[in-house]
Amino acid sequence: MSKPSTWVHDLLACLRFYSRLPVPTPPDEADPHGLGRFARAIRMLPLAGALLGLGSAAVFVLALRLHAPPFAAAFLALIASVLLSGGMHEDGLADCADGFGGGGDRERKLAIMRDSRLGSYGATALILSLGLRASLIAALASTQGGAALALVAAGALSRCLSLAPLIALPPARADGAGRAAGALTWREARPAFALALALAALPLLAGFSLAACLAADALAVLSSLGICALAKRQIGGQTGDVAGAAQQAAECAMLFVFAASLGSI
Repeated sequence: MSKPSTWVHDLLACLRFYSRLPVPTPPDEADPHGLGRFARAIRMLPLAGALLGLGSAAVFVLALRLHAPPFAAAFLALIASVLLSGGMHEDGLADCADGFGGGGDRERKLAIMRDSRLGSYGATALILSLGLRASLIAALASTQGGAALALVAAGALSRCLSLAPLIALPPARADGAGRAAGALTWREARPAFALALALAALPLLAGFSLAACLAADALAVLSSLGICALAKRQIGGQTGDVAGAAQQAAECAMLFVFAASLGSI
C-alpha cells in the first residue's frame, strides 16, 4: 500500500498540471508537471477536479446569497472555474473546433490545432459551451446545496473522462501533451475512475435521485467517447486538445442531466 505522502504528492502533481493554483513543487520532483509519473498521479485527478469544482461552486453559492441573479452567479462561477484551471480545457475545445472545422487533411488540422490564434470555429464553440454551462448552472439556483454538489461531481468525473482519449486513441503527433502522457491503459486509469464515480455520487446527498446520478455519469461517458470517435475520424488519434474537449463535453452532459432532473428533488 502506498504511503499517505505519495497520495498527497500525486494530488499536488495533478493540481500543478490541471490548475493555476500556486501549488509548491517538492524538492525531489524532477518534473514539475508530473508527466514523468503521469500514470500513477492520475489516481488523484478526480479529487483535484472535485476541488476545482468546489471553488466554482463556492463562488456560485456566495453570489446567490448576495442576491445576484442566477445567470450572473453562474457566469461568476464560470469565471472562477476558468481562473482556477487557466482555461486549459476551454482552450482544448476551441483548438479542436478550429482544427476539425477549418482544416483540410490530417496534417493541416493538427497544424491549426497547434496555432495559438483563435478562429471562428473555436470562438463559436467557446461561446456555445460557456453559454450552455451558464444556463445549466443558473437552472440549479433553486437548490444551492444541489448545485454545489453537482459542480463538484461534474468537476471530478469530467476531468477523469478527459483521460478517455489517452486510453482509447494513439497519440496523433510525435510531441505535445498527448504524446508526453504516453499510452495510458485502462488498468492504470482504473483507480482514478473508481474515485471519480464515488465523487460523482455526491449529489445524492442533496436529494438528487440515484437514477439522475447514473444518467449523468452515463451521458458524460458517452459524450467523452463521442469526442474520441470524432478525433479518430478527424486526426487519427488524440492530443492534449482532444482531452480538453472531452472534459468540456462530459461536464456539459452532467450539468444537463442534473438541471433536467431538478423536478425530482
